[in-house]
Amino acid sequence: MIRKRVATFALTQYDLLNNALMPALAEAGIRILKLNELSQGQDLQVDSFFSEMIYPLLTPLAIDEESPPPSIQNLRLFIACRIENPEKQEGRYAFVPLPENLPRFIPVQSSKGNSFVTIEDIVQRQIGELFPGETVEASAPFRITRNSDIAIQEEDAIDLAGEMAEVLAARRIGTTIRVQITKGTPRDLLRLVQEVTRSGPAELYRVGGLLQLADLMQISQLSDYEELSNPPWPPLPSPLIDYSTSIFEVIGARDVLLFHPYESFDPIVRMLEEAAHDPDVLAIKQVLYRTASDSRIISALIRAAENGKQVTVLVELKARFDEARNLQRADMLQRAGVQIVYGVKDLKTHAKVTLIARNEDGRLKRYVHLGTGNYNETTAQLYTDVSYLTCHPQLVADASHFFNAVTGRSKLMRLQKIYAAPVHLKDRLMELIEAEADRARHGESALIMAKCNSLQDPDVIESLYRASRAGVKIKLNIRGICCLKTESKRYSKNIEVRSIVDRYLEHARIFYFHHGGDPEVYFSSADWMTRNLEKRVELLVPVEDPPSKKRLIRILEAAFRDNTNAFRILKDGTSVPVVPAKGEKRFRFQEHLYKTASKAARVRQRERSATFTPHRPPGKQEDKFE
Repeated sequence: MIRKRVATFALTQYDLLNNALMPALAEAGIRILKLNELSQGQDLQVDSFFSEMIYPLLTPLAIDEESPPPSIQNLRLFIACRIENPEKQEGRYAFVPLPENLPRFIPVQSSKGNSFVTIEDIVQRQIGELFPGETVEASAPFRITRNSDIAIQEEDAIDLAGEMAEVLAARRIGTTIRVQITKGTPRDLLRLVQEVTRSGPAELYRVGGLLQLADLMQISQLSDYEELSNPPWPPLPSPLIDYSTSIFEVIGARDVLLFHPYESFDPIVRMLEEAAHDPDVLAIKQVLYRTASDSRIISALIRAAENGKQVTVLVELKARFDEARNLQRADMLQRAGVQIVYGVKDLKTHAKVTLIARNEDGRLKRYVHLGTGNYNETTAQLYTDVSYLTCHPQLVADASHFFNAVTGRSKLMRLQKIYAAPVHLKDRLMELIEAEADRARHGESALIMAKCNSLQDPDVIESLYRASRAGVKIKLNIRGICCLKTESKRYSKNIEVRSIVDRYLEHARIFYFHHGGDPEVYFSSADWMTRNLEKRVELLVPVEDPPSKKRLIRILEAAFRDNTNAFRILKDGTSVPVVPAKGEKRFRFQEHLYKTASKAARVRQRERSATFTPHRPPGKQEDKFE
């Protein structure tokens, strides 16, 4: 069933690629040429590039019965080839892995626009040079996908980092779950690839076009095509942040809500960099789930430890596909003197929290960052997420208790304001939904608005159905998986589900409950999935600061106004675009948020420019007019 749907999806994907995208690119002056389309001059250029740049990097791997089969790396392009020896009247086979450190699309001279040929086409044409005295009779590109699920026996693991390293090594030879190979590949090459990769018909996908479509990102980086590119939306400075003042003074004066990537992630990075050098900062505690490849945050934590701060970092080694990077990060931090904790046994720690303790006039003051996104400067420019900076006494106390529990193997008791999974978060969520249902049953106004990545948990879904039957109006913005059935008169007639797919990945989790006219607003690291609510360490954070609360409500309301990049989820699980009604103005949620942030930044800049700061002579001066 799943394979059939995936195969249908792939057919649609390649139909759009070959019959819509490629012709549109060609019309704009960007062409990916076949070798028989090259001019004589382009042919010479390709031959020269092969000889100088590609040939020295190629390593053919012979395949025969006497030797073990070669290792086929996950998601790497290979060429399978059949070779004939005219003198011996016999054939043999070989695989040729393509270099991963060269561009996939090789530019060739063109009188106008940009023209490219693929590296696999070049290698296939010249592949005979690897086998002198023989003839390559047939060849075909292919790549495989291996099962990347990993299972760690945490109960028996004395050294979790060492266990993880062994599991990652085993992943390289994991079970083949997909073989992609070009259509028209000869049967003998097809059988050979299946035999070497230990795959069968269920794993085979014959592809009518380019393999490894992610490499087209190379084309997207071309300059001089502004009309084909998104207009630049650089992250903006928040009007709440005074960059001429210590970040701790800013947070001490008021709570700061940021919505990335419209507003820059830099204040969070700056908070850690400032803490690393601030002599009054005594301790830093942080949870790391995913980080950037060249992370300023990691550098700041290392500097803080080197400067004598007490730094404790929980590094989640089980972050899917980031396990190797997190192992490396943990080792770097530990070598610098950071106290490292490798997550919590049998649970993934997905919470986003940093706690900083500072000595201020002989008293300890704590500051906390809580968010929905990772401490990753790269994805903070691509994903929409909430950041909240505060020194609210109850929130910092909750953060402190949370760290004590996850690093000290102690039981996490009920906190004052924050709710943590897998202990209390789901119960609180169900309470909030049921409270709206109860108000609706008593004839009161009741409304739930929620924005998250996925909705799958059966208990939450059933609770939403009950609320809908009671008369609660429910508006859900779910980017990904949604297991709730919409448009059912029996149990979901008051539930509307939309999804926004636009320039940025919608990643923030924001929840609103009308609460009898005194709204309760939360953000969370957790989606409404069983894995998040019961099998991960997550946080649900209330927002009580009035300006911050109002802003999150406005964001939720705006998400349901999108009639440009939004989709409505139907009862059969399919989706249809939301389009402007007759006479209705076009409204694009992400564009609206960027324009709003841009306007706020301009207003704040004008206000600061209008401030007169006099130059005074040195020495203390009294103001006689006080």
